[in-house]
Amino acid sequence: MAAFASPYSSSAYTVGLRGAMGGAGTGTVIVAGGDGGIGRVFAASTRTSWTRAIVWRPSSPSSSSSSSSSLGMSSGGGTIDEVGTDDAIPPPAHAAGGRDDVAVVVDAASSPPSTTSSSSSSSSSMPRRVKTSSIAQSSSIIDEDEIVSIKGWVRTVRKQKTVAFVEVNDGSNMGGIQCVLNIDDVDESTMAEIDKLTTGCSVHAVGNIVKSRGGKQSHELSASSIRIIGQCPGESYPLAKKRHSLEYLRTIAHLRPRTNTIAAVGRVRSILAGAIHSYFQAGGFRYVQTPLITASDCEGAGEMFRVTTLDLDDVDSLPRIRNEKTGIVSRGVDHGRDFFGKAAFLTVSGQLGGEAYATALGDVYTFGPTFRAENSQTARHLAEFWMVEPEMAFADLTSAMDSAEGMLKYVVSRALEECDEDLTFFANFFDKGLRGRLEKLVNTPFVRLPYRDAIMYLREEISKDPSKWQFPEVEFGTDLATEHERWLAEKKFESAVFVYNYPKKIKAFYMRDNDDDGGETVNAMDLLVPGVGELVGGSQREERLDVLVEKMKELDLNIDDYWWYLDLRRFGSVPHAGYGLGFERLVTYVCGIDNIRDAIAFPRYPGNAEF
Repeated sequence: MAAFASPYSSSAYTVGLRGAMGGAGTGTVIVAGGDGGIGRVFAASTRTSWTRAIVWRPSSPSSSSSSSSSLGMSSGGGTIDEVGTDDAIPPPAHAAGGRDDVAVVVDAASSPPSTTSSSSSSSSSMPRRVKTSSIAQSSSIIDEDEIVSIKGWVRTVRKQKTVAFVEVNDGSNMGGIQCVLNIDDVDESTMAEIDKLTTGCSVHAVGNIVKSRGGKQSHELSASSIRIIGQCPGESYPLAKKRHSLEYLRTIAHLRPRTNTIAAVGRVRSILAGAIHSYFQAGGFRYVQTPLITASDCEGAGEMFRVTTLDLDDVDSLPRIRNEKTGIVSRGVDHGRDFFGKAAFLTVSGQLGGEAYATALGDVYTFGPTFRAENSQTARHLAEFWMVEPEMAFADLTSAMDSAEGMLKYVVSRALEECDEDLTFFANFFDKGLRGRLEKLVNTPFVRLPYRDAIMYLREEISKDPSKWQFPEVEFGTDLATEHERWLAEKKFESAVFVYNYPKKIKAFYMRDNDDDGGETVNAMDLLVPGVGELVGGSQREERLDVLVEKMKELDLNIDDYWWYLDLRRFGSVPHAGYGLGFERLVTYVCGIDNIRDAIAFPRYPGNAEF
């Protein structure tokens, strides 16, 4: 029952305890008048009352004769049985508030189990909490004699004359588990709880895992009791209906993880994130964290969110820029008096900082949030999203393409292996060809296509019927639209495609100029995949100081803001390359969903920063 951690003192002592509700906790033994040498253990089913009763019975009456001063020091044995519930009583004030609050009430004249023998008794007597995913994965080795506990949220309740069916989902898998309660076999308190069950309420059920008598699941919980942890008023619960549009669910983003679709996205997203870390760590890459607040615009596009502590509500009080020679005060804000002493922004990329560490540690990667102030309402763009950005020293564009291909094949294969149930759901409701598409990506070499050839293929296709295209004008220098990218990946090659050697004028300043085409192109690539379009963008970085400075001047960038970035070229510069993967786009690709706003927990886009 309890492994006693400190000797008895005053009226209570602390005890390490596995709670009846599951999970390790620390409880308090409270000396109380008893009834026949029986001690009672109450575990919290809510934060306001103790309702689950566990009874320890001494193995012999003589063991109950020890005095209170030796409480907890006896070696007498005993057994612990769960006997249902007493009336709810308030928990001790000093024991309330923890995750698994537990109090132990013992007869002052009885002898609890000793320190050395109690832990084994505890593990056998307290119902082990199990996740519904482990039941599905281990159904062939389930011990039907073991009493276990399930905690989760009610999806459906069906009450018949002699039996009640309660579908409970704990979020660990899609299916959850059906709890079956025989009404004639449960006590009055359990019956009262059954009558109060509603969709959405959180519950704790105890019983045996047995083979299901229905065809929906292989196993079910033959429950001896069920207790409501948190009520959910059905008349006002936004998810009371079974089906909701994804558009509606975005308005209740705090509750939408309780739906099958968003919960499945969350599980797949978790597996993909873990696989990304595994791939790079196994490849010798170091994980680095770059700042979210920066004065540098990595893309040079100016689409950045400003960070300031100036009082924007009082425009007249804002410090203005003063020309020292003329004394004229302009309308421009003087950010020299701001928090950082200069204009600061939320980062659009961790790349520049990643380059600094790549030129010291070799191969590195970042994985974190980035921000773009693009006024875009498309299904492919977010104002806040996560980027995976590796940087490799002593590397060229081929190295970057090889790394991106290997990484994608690895993480998608992990999803296929570990997310079978969720991918089946997405295939049934969103993209029937999903699994075949993912398997093809894993098993097929990626096409590598020069930009000039991509333009040639597109012009040939568009010329057949320009009216079918939203953007029929395509020529050298055109920044490919999504319809162009998807046609190349889905129709022309039916495969993932690297398009490389893009025109210099449509790419960022840090990309290395190609030396063999008169400076028209840069050593850059985009990876296009069926169903999404661009998934990865990368390049060999410009390592030549003089060339980089000239490019920055051409784009009218403030060189002073990039002094440290130029230092990387002044001191021990090396050829290096890298790429960025939009993580939410990867999630949409693997799940087969259409809108990137459903691939992140709380989407940020123009007009929406709720939650």
